[in-house]
Amino acid sequence: MIITPNTLKWVMRFYPPLFFQRIWVLKFEDHFKSCTVKISKSILNNNYNGSIFGGSIFAATDPFYALLFDQLMQRKGFKVRVWLKSASIQYLKPGRSNLYFTIKVSDEMIEEAEIALKTVGKFVKAYPMEIMNKEGELCATVINEVYIRNLHKGETPRVAY
Repeated sequence: MIITPNTLKWVMRFYPPLFFQRIWVLKFEDHFKSCTVKISKSILNNNYNGSIFGGSIFAATDPFYALLFDQLMQRKGFKVRVWLKSASIQYLKPGRSNLYFTIKVSDEMIEEAEIALKTVGKFVKAYPMEIMNKEGELCATVINEVYIRNLHKGETPRVAY
């Protein structure tokens, strides 16, 4: 389903797995080429050591590449199924304050996915993410592997932008 950036922002803000972990979408930008997310430190995601629970950080990174690629590919006329195939995280510094990350999908990334969807019918690629605290210090790095399947391989996509 094609939706507006503002609608998706509000849907994700109140999506229970994110809402109760205090994961807040700040904005989707550039026709879904970018997303900025805040992980608020709170009693709901505090761990034994007084920092943000690692599972909350990991959960925050889960849906966003898939959401961006889904909306971008639909707008290019593809009928796709997109999900996170695998992920890995490295915790570098405790999240003792709010954490932030921005992910961007470049034109080159979109073109690479589009070519694979037209020729092979699927696209799988890993992308990095950096989670920073409010002072701009790197607290965690994440690698998300995105899987995109063209449900109508061989058909000509109908642009819906």
